[in-house]
Amino acid sequence: MADSSISHFWDKFILKSKDYGVRSHKAYWYVRHAEAYIKSSAGLRLSQHTAQRVEQYLSEKYGSPRYEGWQLRQILTALEILFKEMVKPGWADEHTPRPLDSSGNDIDAKSIHAQLAQKSVHAASLFSQVFAKYPGHVSDLITQVRIRHYSIRTEQAYLNWVLRLIAYWGFEDPVTYTDENLRVYLEYLVVNRHVSSSTQAQALSAIVFFYKNVLSKDVSEELAFARSRKPKRLPVVLSRNEIRHLFESMSNPHLLLMTKLLYGCGMRLMECIRLRVLDVDFEYKQIIIRQAKGKKDRVVPIPLLLMDDLKHQIDRVEVQHQRDRANGYGHVYMPDALSRKYPQAETEFKWQYVFPAKVISRDPRSGHYRRHHIHESSLQKAIKRAALHAGISKQVSSHTMRHSFATHLLESGSDIRTVQELLGHADVSTTMIYTHVLNKPGVSVNSPLDNLI
Repeated sequence: MADSSISHFWDKFILKSKDYGVRSHKAYWYVRHAEAYIKSSAGLRLSQHTAQRVEQYLSEKYGSPRYEGWQLRQILTALEILFKEMVKPGWADEHTPRPLDSSGNDIDAKSIHAQLAQKSVHAASLFSQVFAKYPGHVSDLITQVRIRHYSIRTEQAYLNWVLRLIAYWGFEDPVTYTDENLRVYLEYLVVNRHVSSSTQAQALSAIVFFYKNVLSKDVSEELAFARSRKPKRLPVVLSRNEIRHLFESMSNPHLLLMTKLLYGCGMRLMECIRLRVLDVDFEYKQIIIRQAKGKKDRVVPIPLLLMDDLKHQIDRVEVQHQRDRANGYGHVYMPDALSRKYPQAETEFKWQYVFPAKVISRDPRSGHYRRHHIHESSLQKAIKRAALHAGISKQVSSHTMRHSFATHLLESGSDIRTVQELLGHADVSTTMIYTHVLNKPGVSVNSPLDNLI
């Protein structure tokens, strides 16, 4: 569409909005809402949109904690103008799309705050308050995170800590904060909130990132504040017999295969979750783990006992992918650099996840509909349930599989450097923690109680 045609389209949209009671100085925001909807369906002509597609979009907006009731009503009106007055598909006169809940019932904009309360109304309110006062700070932070291709988890964490910092200081402009303000807040987290060392470190990273990349201010490297003490804990390790009982207690074959990969390859949870078809090399009997912790790749061997199961899983993924493509989907998330270099790759089978989700979902950043990987909580919960059913009294998590992998290799006589490479540790001192089961300091000494007998 030519620039003049686009301009004429939105001029007509603004003119029609007056019939819906939209005041001239607010029409811009209705245009923004309509544009956001159109961008969420890039590649699909407006004439091809269905009422169900619009309802799905509205339901997602109404389920998001980032929108207040008045904003949701704006979005609803903007889409009504777009389709009833501008596009005019056959269904528009007969059916007005409404946001639906998970049961298929209408969601009333007046009840939005009650729903937000169930999804942490505090977070929604905090975002709204900060964004209302400092929209530039919030938008710039999100932009700076995304241009560096940080994960959505990092984006959410950084945003959360900056919002909390601003709220702590009474919503004053963070540009005016001094190192003393930051020091007081970081100490408050430890003294009053009793956060762990890793949580405090994450808050510090978020604040430093915000000041350096959004406000163009440096935080003093000599910032002195009370730090949460990091406890020295030995890893929880299961015996070989406990590992067998754990596997026997898992009924879901897909989750069992993933758990066996965690133990058999020493993978981290998200390394297994994000595994793609092209990274499984059956000829060389190895798995390439890409962009792991520290942005490093590494290679781990495929356990021979899992070769057939892994092949069958990939065959199932291929059948599902073909079905998705036949239904107009078949896309998978690709990092920005790769998506630009290989624009067709996101529909290719080799880039699909080995453990995909059961349903197609909407990417919260791009708005595109894709089949993502399985959610990590599914595997985490399955492992905990299996440990409980197996009668294992230890504190078992998905990471326990990785600890057990390293410990059992060392017990079998593997070289510490080899284990370091398989785990992807940058420093061998990190790997050395697993030698506690070999050295067993003090364990070989007889207890004085036994000497009384």
